[in-house]
Amino acid sequence: MSFRERCEVTEAEDRKPRSDEARYDPEITSEFAIPKGLDVPRVGGGESETTSEFAVPDGLEAPVVASPEPEGSAFTPPRTYSAGSAPVAFTPPTGVPLVSLVKDAPWQDRMRTMLRMPVTERPAVEPVQREEEGGPAVPRVLDLTLRIGELLLAGGEGAEDVEAAMFAVCRSYGLDRCEPNVTFTLLSISHQPSLVEDPVTASRTVRRRGTDYTRLAAVFRLVDDLTDPEAHVSLEEAYRRLAEIRRNRHPYPGWALTLASGLLAGAASVLVGGDLIVFVAAALGAMLGDRLAWLCAGRGLPEFYQFTVAAMPPAAVGVAFALAHVDVKASAVVTGGLFALLPGRALVAGVQDGLTGFYITASARLLEVMYFFVGIVAGVLVVLYFGVKVGGKLNPDAALIINERPLVQIAASMLLSLTFAVLLQQERSTVLWVTLNGGVAWSVYGAMHYVGDLSPVASTAAAAGLVGLFGQLLSRYRFASALPFTTAAIGPLLPGSATYFGLLSMAQNEVDKGLVSLANAASLALAIAIGVNLGSEVFRLFLRVGSAGKRRAAKRTRGF
Repeated sequence: MSFRERCEVTEAEDRKPRSDEARYDPEITSEFAIPKGLDVPRVGGGESETTSEFAVPDGLEAPVVASPEPEGSAFTPPRTYSAGSAPVAFTPPTGVPLVSLVKDAPWQDRMRTMLRMPVTERPAVEPVQREEEGGPAVPRVLDLTLRIGELLLAGGEGAEDVEAAMFAVCRSYGLDRCEPNVTFTLLSISHQPSLVEDPVTASRTVRRRGTDYTRLAAVFRLVDDLTDPEAHVSLEEAYRRLAEIRRNRHPYPGWALTLASGLLAGAASVLVGGDLIVFVAAALGAMLGDRLAWLCAGRGLPEFYQFTVAAMPPAAVGVAFALAHVDVKASAVVTGGLFALLPGRALVAGVQDGLTGFYITASARLLEVMYFFVGIVAGVLVVLYFGVKVGGKLNPDAALIINERPLVQIAASMLLSLTFAVLLQQERSTVLWVTLNGGVAWSVYGAMHYVGDLSPVASTAAAAGLVGLFGQLLSRYRFASALPFTTAAIGPLLPGSATYFGLLSMAQNEVDKGLVSLANAASLALAIAIGVNLGSEVFRLFLRVGSAGKRRAAKRTRGF
């Protein structure tokens, strides 16, 4: 290359854009550089000045404390632990023993036992004949289960029994991985086909509650047929039967219920020492209160006001006797009227739910009982207060003067149980059994309290326990719910007199005496509830009635 060509190449290179490295000049600094003259003097020699914004300033360093022992795993036993001196573990090495599952037990006991097991420990579902092509329709099975549970819960059945019935319906259609959940107003159920599939959950709300034990017994028969391996009840057939149960009319007309409430009040007044005049007066007051309550219900008033209005006429009749100075036991008239209003079944169901671990439902039921009781208290107190102000002389000490008439009182207790069964809309075939059960309950109470001179609380608990025992026996014999055989039978044991005399003492400004009487009434009510539940549990533990073989034989004998 000639000298001229080299010069042209040099000029061409000078005309090219210069790169960053070519443009680099040590005199040119960053725009964030500190101008000359503002340099901060360095401290500490040649160490770098750039530090983290989270660095601790000089002079604020926390002293480092040496750890006594190196940090280990959270699962590492402490140094002081010794396997030889360790206490006995709560969970045994073989695991917690599960409740044994009896194969020939009724479906209520089998389902209740399985509900208390973890899902992974439950036995496999039994083979059924109702499997459709492609398996059961899970949403429809869950819907049928919720509708059945709704009828049972609205009819007053306990939460554990409702869950057992729901679980039985699901297992009868092949859905074994189900978890029912029952609260006071909400029912839900969840089914998970497997551990890797999404669960299906459905829920239903109980809007209205009504006492109809005929409908309750029909639902139990439907669940009993669904769990029977010999029955062939398809999903459509179950829906049809459930619709018929919902459409069925009550077995007793309205006038029969009003007459039954009057006879119940009259029988209760005889139990506490009343005569024929007291019987008639208490019956009239109770029937008038029942009609007023029906009128309030037709106008859409809440049940609290219905109980308040229904409690006023019996108290007014008793005050009228006192103002007229008629030689009758006015207190027996008021006491008889209260017997028809006391929510005995709701109290028993609330305590039963609490004893079986359903604390939310138990709290809601007991709160409902408290509201009803406050409504009764308000109605009676208003009448008693005005009666005392106008000169009515009612004697709270009359509670201590009760004539012992064993035969009359046993007959009155049986009449009370019979009329109570009519008010609960029970089947006619169960009325005789519950009437006899009520007579036995009062006989036991009278023998222990009046003859044996035991406390009324202990006597009431023993009599209620016997009611629960016989109720379970009759229900297993008939393969039905135990409610129709126990609820009406505890009617003679309800604390009507203790409630009335407590309210009367409070109306006469004897608050301390009234509170003692009301506390006695609460103790008697709890004794009834615990006694009924304990009798039922004792029956389940020691007596095995209603096996599958006996049930099939009974069905063949009855022809269906």
